[in-house]
Amino acid sequence: MFHKDLYGLRLKKLRNLSGERQADLAAVLGVKPNQIMEMENGRKTTTLEKLALICRHYNVSADYLLGRTLSRDGSIIEAGDVYDSSGEKGSLRGS
Repeated sequence: MFHKDLYGLRLKKLRNLSGERQADLAAVLGVKPNQIMEMENGRKTTTLEKLALICRHYNVSADYLLGRTLSRDGSIIEAGDVYDSSGEKGSLRGS
């Protein structure tokens, strides 16, 4: 299921990791910086064309941006890769 909040968080994280400002990403997409802020805050989304540009720009899959996978390249991550069920209650790996 798609959540605007998760989309916004991932978009902001990718932008910050690349050292870009909102204005930089806005220029790539041909929009105003306030539209980037709206997306990052989970209030707005974007068109499919701009989603494709974002994916190409940051080299990530649409599934990652849309919250359908934890992997940036869109590959499927098995539950055992992130969840350790060996304990009594189980836990997320690395936590």
